[in-house]
Order: sequence, then structure tokens, then C-alpha cells
Amino acid sequence: MDEREKSGLEEATERRSKTSLPVETTVTFEGSEPGTGRGSARTHPKIGVYFCGPNPLLWQTAEVKAARNTGVVGTLVGSLARQPRQNNRLGRPLELLQEEARLLKETDAANPQEVERYHEQLEQSYIEQKSLALQDRKATLLRALTQKQEEEGESVDQSIRDRLEALDRGFCLPRSAMAVQLSTARAGLGYGPEERHFLAADWPQPRDERSETRFRVFRDLTRRGYYLTTAGKFGGDYLVYPADPLRFHAHFIAVCIPLDKPMPLCELLALSRLGANVKKTILLCSPSDDDDEEGGEEEEVVYTSLKWSGMV
Repeated sequence: MDEREKSGLEEATERRSKTSLPVETTVTFEGSEPGTGRGSARTHPKIGVYFCGPNPLLWQTAEVKAARNTGVVGTLVGSLARQPRQNNRLGRPLELLQEEARLLKETDAANPQEVERYHEQLEQSYIEQKSLALQDRKATLLRALTQKQEEEGESVDQSIRDRLEALDRGFCLPRSAMAVQLSTARAGLGYGPEERHFLAADWPQPRDERSETRFRVFRDLTRRGYYLTTAGKFGGDYLVYPADPLRFHAHFIAVCIPLDKPMPLCELLALSRLGANVKKTILLCSPSDDDDEEGGEEEEVVYTSLKWSGMV
């Protein structure tokens, strides 16, 4: 090989080294596990879960983001401020499943708030406004009667007292006339540790066997890194996503059943054909009663996948 060929080979090698592909890097968020992108519950602030009856809601944007980072998806049920007359795109509040709210509570990320507190404040405000309106009405009536007394030159003290007593008995302030403060943020101080502990003890969630089975399955799949949403339209309990539902389709339809509950063959066939029609795998999820004390983990969940392959 002559010197010309050697110099050409060296130049080609140098150009290749300059234009080589960059080394692959992995970026993780603070407080998250590599490969999951989920933040740890300890790095997030307390998530205020408001209850409207039995329905858990999230109102603050930061809390919705924090819940999303922990794998809680929820469903937006509010209207957009600039587009209130449509339901194609919804906004806050974010309604959670009962299992999602309970999972936030168990991971010490949830701080329960009561909507009843707001109604109590409204009732107290109504009582105060009613009292002030009555006083203002009395002052107006007293001025009118006093002016009439001065014009006619007669004593109407008894008439004034009778009118004021009648006003006390029959006065009613319509609730539609009540002034309501529209706050853009929660007023006042937040709950202290004692109040949080008291509210958490009265968590308004069902504790029947069906709810416990669903929650144990939900918790186990969430710990495995899956995202879950409701699957009422698909005849199951949950839709199981491998990652963020905004980026992936669901791979499984989770059906929660007790481990010792018999399942009819026709129901198994119906679920299998349903999964084939919607191009998803049916996942039978049954929590076991045995605890894994050595591994430090809680109960296991037995998973059985069903797939319809046609007639044999």
C-alpha cells in the first residue's frame, strides 16, 4: 500500500470517528425508578383528594400531575373555561377510581379533604348575610315610619314595634340573592397532622369482598409498572396499559375474580371471544390468600391469560 492510499484511509477513518453515532444515554426524573418514569410518592407534595359524596376528585393542576407520576390516570369530568358548551375535551376536576384514591392513601401521597366543609362555610355565610339583611330592612322600615310620624305629628310607637316584630317573624332571604365568594384558590390554612389523621380514619370507601379483590389486583399491577383505567365498555374491571395511556393502546382486559370462585365455561368462552373481537388479551386476576412473609411483600395475585383461537 503506497503513501497515497494510507493517507486516504487515515482521512476516512478520521471522518468516520467524527460522524459516529452518539452514545445511548438514559434520562430519569428525580425520584423515579429507571425505566418507569414514575416519581416516588415521597418526592411529591401531599395530594388533596376531595370527596363529592363517594366520588374522589382532584382539582389542582400540580396535584393532577403528581398523581399522574405515581401511575394514577383518572378521568377528567369538568368543562373547559373557554369552551363550556362541548364535551369532546374535558378539564378538571379529575375523577379517580376508588382503587386509585385508596392507593394514594396507602402510599401516603393523599390528603383527604371534605366537600362538606365548603357547604358548611356556605351555610354559615348564608346565616350571617340573612342577619345583616334583616338589620338593614329594619333600619329602612324604621326610617320610613319615623319620617311618617314626623310628618303627621302623631305617635306611632306601638305601630313601629308591631311592624318590626312581624318583620322578624316573616323575613326570609332567598338563597339566590346570597353573595357567594368565588375563590381562585383554597382560602385559609391547610389541615394539620391531627386533622389529616382524623379525616383519613373516616375514608369514605367500600370495604366489601368485591372491592378488596379489585383493589388488591389494582395495587399489584400498578406496582409492576402498568397503568390501569376503567374497562366498563369492554366487559372487564380494568384496561391494562404497558405505559402512559396517551401513548399506548391497552394490551389486557383485567377481570378480577376470587381464587376459590368457580367460573362457568360459557363465561370463559364469552370473555375469550370478547378479547379476540377487540384484539386484547383477557387477564383473569385472582388474589391469593397466602402472604409472602420472607420477601416482605404482600399477597400474590394469580394471573391467567385467555386467548380465543377458534374451533379445533
